[in-house]
Parts: sequence; structure tokens; C-alpha cells
Amino acid sequence: MKILIEPNVHLFVDIEGVSLVTDTSIMREKPTLILLHGGPGYDHASFKPAFSQLSDIAQIIYYDHRGHGRSDHRPIDELTLDTLADDVVRLCDVLGVKKPIVLGQSFGGFVAQRYVARHPEHPLKVILSSTAPNFRLARKLEMFEQLGGLDAHNAAKQFWTKPSELSYNIYQKVCSPFYSAIPLLNKNGSLRTTFKSDILFRWINGEYQNMNLLPGLANAKCPVLVLAGTLDPVCPIGASRDIVTALPEQFVQFEQFSDCGHGVWRDDPDAAFLKLRQFILS
Repeated sequence: MKILIEPNVHLFVDIEGVSLVTDTSIMREKPTLILLHGGPGYDHASFKPAFSQLSDIAQIIYYDHRGHGRSDHRPIDELTLDTLADDVVRLCDVLGVKKPIVLGQSFGGFVAQRYVARHPEHPLKVILSSTAPNFRLARKLEMFEQLGGLDAHNAAKQFWTKPSELSYNIYQKVCSPFYSAIPLLNKNGSLRTTFKSDILFRWINGEYQNMNLLPGLANAKCPVLVLAGTLDPVCPIGASRDIVTALPEQFVQFEQFSDCGHGVWRDDPDAAFLKLRQFILS
């Protein structure tokens, strides 16, 4: 369905599971888990069907960021981290959601970090999955070379410095296999995804270049779970360690997964979803 969050702005939203469940003589309210997808330029499809397994303990809200996927088309200049972070609050206001648990994957983690900085009192908990606080191209290139040699290093450098349809196609062929430790299992997810390359290319040349989310993380006022894979080339493990250091010590929980890439819940689903389940229920 499409939800109007402000004049002329509809977000595509999908909701899985009920909010109220019967518990003997009372109606018990489950927490609401809001999923912020990666990209930019992609949609929420990568979360399905994996996250359905959490619907027994949380109501799950999937949505496409403003201007993305099945949400209304919007001018690319409007798709800033500030606007996308504020959209989390706007969507909650419209749906009547109080104190959500917000999970941001990759680019969705950029949005979640900005959300923490701008709206620290809003979430119940936050989960930052395979994300980073800044661009740090050298880190990416080092990991791509470690995993795929000079070919991967050069293809990544060309794409991240000169994004285009050509450099992206080469990057997808040479570099994307190193995103995941089990890439063959994730192909169907990518086929289901709606992709808008113009958003991605503009983002790389724009806000991403000087992005620094670290100072805002000090504003966190709720538990924050940071998930990271040691073999993630695009948001390397060092980026997650920087996030952990920037968060208030009393709120942060850091879980790193050996031999996992970009999205530990894809590469080691049993262990990752166990951690997610424990964090949601804690």
C-alpha cells in the first residue's frame, strides 16, 4: 500500500504481522521493527523473505525510501539523509507507531545513523547492519583487492570515482561476487529488486563524498546493536568499529561475524537472526 507522509509524498509500505496478540486475559503489544533498505537506488526486496522469521516477536514494517522502488518519484536533490531520516518519524506519526526498533542495512544504516542524530528520543532500539559512517574509499579498495586482487581493486576504484552505467556494469560483474560469502544464494533477491541507477550515481558524486555521521552518534539515547562482517568490502569492518567507538559506551552492542560479507543475516542467517531475536526481546 502507499502511505501519504506529507503533501504529494507517498511511501510504499508493507506490514507483516499483527501488533496486538492475545496473551491469556490481556492483549499484548509486540514491538514494531522498521526496516531501512540499502542502496541508494534500490528497494526493500532484499529483506524478503528472510525477515519474516521475526514476525512472531515483532510487527515488521518494510518500506521503500522516498523516491525509491514503489514509492512516489521525487526529485533526486530531495533525497538527502536528513529528509530520509525525518521520513522515519513522519511514517511512524501517520501509522501511530510509538518507540519503534529501527534497523538500517548499508545505505539504510546511513539513514538510521542520521535518524539517531536528529531524533534520539524517538526509537526504542536501533540496529546498524553492515554500514559505515563515511566514504573512506581507500578502505573499500583495500578490501576489494584483498578479496579479488587488482581486477577488483581497479573496477571498484573506477566505479566509486566515476559512476556510470559502464563502470557499474563492470563493477557488478567483477566486484559484486565479493559482497557475500554465499553469493549464489542471493541472486534471486537481486532479480526481485527495483533499481534506479540515477539515484545511486548522483549520491556517489554528491552527499556521500563528504558524509561524516560519527559526531551525531554521540546523541544516541537507546540501545544500539552494530552488526558487521569481517569480509565486507563495501562497508569494511573498520567502519563498524568507528561507529562503535562513536556511540555512547553504555548503549552499544557490537557483534562481528567471521567469514561474512555485506549483510551478515544473509551469510550466517542462523547466528545473525539469533542475535537479532535476542536484541529485540532484551
